[in-house]
Amino acid sequence: MTKLSTSTIVALALAGMTAGVTLNAQAAKMPQEKCYGVAMAGANDCAAGPGTTCAGTSKTDKQANAWKYVDEGKCVGMMGTLKAM
Repeated sequence: MTKLSTSTIVALALAGMTAGVTLNAQAAKMPQEKCYGVAMAGANDCAAGPGTTCAGTSKTDKQANAWKYVDEGKCVGMMGTLKAM
């Protein structure tokens, strides 16, 4: 087994942390789209139809007129739609 110096261990740890920060920053920049009919009750981002005010106010799971932001291009694969039904 090879012994690693303290400076090597610190350098590897810093490299790992930097890579993680870079990946998180890239994920945050991914384009989003409104996906209707995929939010669970009370977990919509907005527009939950009559009788509701906005985010977190949908009454049922997968409510057709409530949307949630998802990564662009993922909505249809989640059985959602890009327009309210």
